Amino acid sequence: MTDTIPGALGRPAELMLVEDNYGDILLTQEAFKACKINNRLHIARDGEQALKMLLKQPPYSDQVTPDLILLDLNLPRKDGREVLAEIKSSRELAKIPVVILTGSRAQLDVVRSYELNANCYIAKPIDFEQLQNVVNSIQDFWFSVVLLPSQRSREPAA
Repeated sequence: MTDTIPGALGRPAELMLVEDNYGDILLTQEAFKACKINNRLHIARDGEQALKMLLKQPPYSDQVTPDLILLDLNLPRKDGREVLAEIKSSRELAKIPVVILTGSRAQLDVVRSYELNANCYIAKPIDFEQLQNVVNSIQDFWFSVVLLPSQRSREPAA
């Protein structure tokens, strides 16, 4: 088996959406369906839940490691900036690409996200058609153009 894109591995990509707004979760799920993208979308409703899922802490010990994380910045319990900082400082998680998908267009948030090693920053679109375009772009770029490390190559060396 080669270390290539998830589709080449014979499985859908595993995505984690970290989003607290139920309406935005539903819209994102609908956009994936409308775009006929067959990836698995795992939902975390706050920053603490996201980190527990990523670190496979109870009750998430069987959680799959995502191939890509879609992260909102404004989250309860632990905000997206803190989550991003923990992901990128973790030996186990740092290789997972993190796409900031947030309502903030503030230059301070953009700069800070890149300082924390976000892989890209996308301001949430204002309508469903634009959201579909964003979802298609994410799919095309991250799973057709970019070569991602396989799940196995993300494991730290012993």
